[in-house]
Amino acid sequence: MHLVFLGPPGAGKGTQAEKVCARFGIAHISTGDMLRKEMREGTELGKQAKAVVEAGGLVSDDIIIGMVKNRLQEPDCQKGFLLDGFPRTIAQADALGSLTDIDMAVNIDVPEDVLVERISGRRMCPDCGAGYHVSLYDKDTCEKCGAKLYIRDDDKPETVRNRIAAYQQKTQPLIQYYSEKGLLQTVCGSLPMEQVQANILALLEKLQ
Repeated sequence: MHLVFLGPPGAGKGTQAEKVCARFGIAHISTGDMLRKEMREGTELGKQAKAVVEAGGLVSDDIIIGMVKNRLQEPDCQKGFLLDGFPRTIAQADALGSLTDIDMAVNIDVPEDVLVERISGRRMCPDCGAGYHVSLYDKDTCEKCGAKLYIRDDDKPETVRNRIAAYQQKTQPLIQYYSEKGLLQTVCGSLPMEQVQANILALLEKLQ
């Protein structure tokens, strides 16, 4: 099962991806998580990406495609994988197509005002990388390790709107791209999380 999740920042791709991967035993590949790991560790790649991400931009194709190519060669991808946050451009989708076949692209559709409210309520742990949302967790320290939580620069409302605009300009065309290939399925991402999950799983069961 080779899957791609599409959807704007804050659509819930990561949350749904984790549940899908646990259900089907496939690898969860989040380019955002991969990049944040590089940034936390202060690698050369991480430093390059940090400046771009904090300005609300998208990291260059060369960097991302190289990371994904290496990741797809790891053993846990043999049973299948779900790409979360990649591809983000037509060029990336073409590059992905040259690396592997895709069985389905799931588009999680959410209105912009809902996205801004969701993202600006996120809080992150600087030490262990755990994530929280103010609607579900009202403390300012990490439940797992006790470190003080912070708001990522790319989760601040003004940057969120820049990220959504960048998504609409560069990533929205992927919906048509995968639709023309007969691979696209769209679900409403503003429904309750459990309902979104049920709708996605119903689509994926057809691939079994």
